[in-house]
Amino acid sequence: MSLSLAPPRLMAAVATSFLIAAPSALAEDHDTKEAWRLFVADHAQPVVRAIDFDNGRELGRYDLKGYAALTASASGRTVFATQSDADIVHVIKTGIGFSDHGGHRDIEVEDAALLPVTFEGKRPFHVVPHDDHAILFYDRGGKADIIEEEPLLDGKAEVRSIDTTAPHHGVAVTMGRHVLVSVPDTAAEVKPDALPPRVALRVIDENGREVGEQATCTDLHGEATSAKLAAFGCKEGVLIARPGGAEGPKLTLLPYPQDWPKAMTGTLLGGKAMQFFLGNYGEDKLALIDPDSDEPYRLVELPTRRVDFILDPASPRNAYILTEDGNLHVLDVVRGEIARKAAVTEPYSKDGHWRDPRPRLAVADGQVAITDPRHSLVRVVDPETLKEVRTIPVEGQPFSIVAVGGSGASH
Repeated sequence: MSLSLAPPRLMAAVATSFLIAAPSALAEDHDTKEAWRLFVADHAQPVVRAIDFDNGRELGRYDLKGYAALTASASGRTVFATQSDADIVHVIKTGIGFSDHGGHRDIEVEDAALLPVTFEGKRPFHVVPHDDHAILFYDRGGKADIIEEEPLLDGKAEVRSIDTTAPHHGVAVTMGRHVLVSVPDTAAEVKPDALPPRVALRVIDENGREVGEQATCTDLHGEATSAKLAAFGCKEGVLIARPGGAEGPKLTLLPYPQDWPKAMTGTLLGGKAMQFFLGNYGEDKLALIDPDSDEPYRLVELPTRRVDFILDPASPRNAYILTEDGNLHVLDVVRGEIARKAAVTEPYSKDGHWRDPRPRLAVADGQVAITDPRHSLVRVVDPETLKEVRTIPVEGQPFSIVAVGGSGASH
């Protein structure tokens, strides 16, 4: 489903998918249960906390080796805590799992836990969740690991490693039996301890052989998937990968419009119920990207620089953007316009170090959860009214945050 469709048709498709599941979910032998949990990493301490979103109670505290960035798996059953400066990744079991039964899905809720499996390598950075696995890229290790999720829950590691040519700050994404991998410029002159720039994207098959031609993608940074497509941010535009069968994915560059100001996309999000991508364009603009449209780009202006942005998985036409003036903006991705905004935190300037403590966003149970490290809080905001519903006190400086959960039948 593409953004080029008219809004009424878009919303009808979303509503229909919900109604199909409703009769079975209300069957007499099914009790509906809902559970949501937040996982919050501290900015100053090597610790991650699991929090019950409903009552704010801390469910667990997990001591790590270093500062952690958090990434939830596609299923939501695990969270990867990537500690780049400590060369290690821990995995946390969220304790929330779903199983699909056609007309309904079941939910199982158990204790969260720090799993006994860790992954060590030189500067792990990007973690890309996809289907039943995740891809972990080691910037200084010259490899990427494809990690199967199911064995992790049994305390085991099932890993397939991919050669990334040379150490670089890159990314790897699976597409069927193929893997899309960033390409470093090994001929570039770099300063001591610096990493070479990215110049292209290549495709390798299940035997590690490169197939097809490399696609130019200068300064490649940022990736996302939507439906069956993958997108990568480049200096020249956004590179789109489409499934191509046995011959491997097809790579097509969407150049930025010539009348746009000079900038690039370096962070991308992918729509779930609709096929589209949302990326930054510089620091104070966003790019809405519909790869199947004759005019694939729409530019969204922001009043100040963005601090964080996220898509709402349950309300697919909503995106939320926090800007450095403390305002939360609701973007209607179908209309390509900011629908409303309101102040939700104090101003947090983007000046200073890129990893200074600033708010981060998550969506849980139809509400926006915002870390506020200055005040040791997670602020919960209603996206319709943009009013603060409540706050959740969190010790220390809450920073990186992910939310997992939902509703299902409980037998």
